[in-house]
Amino acid sequence: MRIARYTTGDDPAYGIVQGDPGSEVITPLAGDPLYIGIQPSGQPPVMLEDVRLLAPVIPRSKVVAIGKNYADHAKEMGGEAPAEPLMFFKPNTSVVGPFDPVVLPAGSREVSYEGELAVVIKTITKGVKAEKAAECIYGYTIANDVTARDWQRSDGQWARAKGFDTSCPLGPWVETELDPADVSIVTTLDGEVRQDGSTADMIHGIGAIIEYASAAFTLLPGDIILTGTPAGVGLVEGGQQVTVEIEGIGSLTNTFVRR
Repeated sequence: MRIARYTTGDDPAYGIVQGDPGSEVITPLAGDPLYIGIQPSGQPPVMLEDVRLLAPVIPRSKVVAIGKNYADHAKEMGGEAPAEPLMFFKPNTSVVGPFDPVVLPAGSREVSYEGELAVVIKTITKGVKAEKAAECIYGYTIANDVTARDWQRSDGQWARAKGFDTSCPLGPWVETELDPADVSIVTTLDGEVRQDGSTADMIHGIGAIIEYASAAFTLLPGDIILTGTPAGVGLVEGGQQVTVEIEGIGSLTNTFVRR
């Protein structure tokens, strides 16, 4: 099931997206299904092309991201993959939606894209074992873990480099029925393929990540986990467009701007 958050010009709404590409229809829901379940609102359906898609989730508290979770990416960054998941946070103020601009931060001249599979947490999650982790997952969406590489090097920790405003595009919707074990992740820059990988190449699987993260801190409904990026990351300039496509979900496109 594909669940979108959208607007027709009024307050944000939620709906179920159905139909073939190019003719999708949204059935409006009564509220956020993450909290009240699937309850049709009774409002008439709307065409997807007539709405503006928003970030499908605004995390209640945090985005938990995993670094160097693909061996080839760890190698291209000049190091070995960590033995345990390498975690960092992105604030919820970093989240934007499909087609929203990503604003290149003043003071950084080396900003790069990182296409990733994102996990949406369903329940209050603390101390969950890997084999039970699926019970805590609401669904999956697409993320771009935008990173200021020069700040990442100079700061020694990643809060500023990974957490600046607009650095976490999410979308286009949440897919609740995906099997994430082996789906392709393809990132294009102005239409040219730059990343082409599979979730099968993750070092730490989703269950292991949730176990590791929830041992340290409580995950709340709507929190997001970014699962790492395949090799092929690179710099992006103002005016360029990045699209991340994940098999079984769809695509997330954003244009980068400098103001």
